[in-house]
Amino acid sequence: MLILNWISKKIDRFNTFVGYLCGLFAFLMVAVVFTVVVLRYGFSIGFIWMQEIYVWLHSFIFMLGSGFTYLANEHVRIDVFYREASERYKAWVNLIGNIFLLSPFLYIIWKYSYPFVYRSFFMNEVSREAGGMPALYILKSAILWFCLVLFLQLISNVCKSLIVIIGKKNI
Repeated sequence: MLILNWISKKIDRFNTFVGYLCGLFAFLMVAVVFTVVVLRYGFSIGFIWMQEIYVWLHSFIFMLGSGFTYLANEHVRIDVFYREASERYKAWVNLIGNIFLLSPFLYIIWKYSYPFVYRSFFMNEVSREAGGMPALYILKSAILWFCLVLFLQLISNVCKSLIVIIGKKNI
């Protein structure tokens, strides 16, 4: 039981760090958008790479922040039956949902996006826009990071569910 608790806490700590990193990305995104607007409308200066930076940051916020969102239990859920249920019932629902719904979803995303990202790395893909960002493969790899952080949180949540189901809840 202690090992499940330890695994869960380590994964939660990692996803918390990634969530705070996404908060920093959000701040940077706002600063970049502000700068783009001031440069464009105040000085008639525009840089394609600056516009792509805030698109990249927006992507990273959503893709990398998914694990933190799941950790904070802020994901979309239909709470008709779940909200008033016992902790043990919630643990069973979470366990079944993680194993039979989320893990196949992540597997499919990983399976079909890995070749896409691999080709991008292999080609050293860059932006199609003149003056755009180099290393487009970094942006595309966010898809795989999405799968990773969400899968790690899935493991943490499975550990938590097992602790509740077995009956030794001391998280």
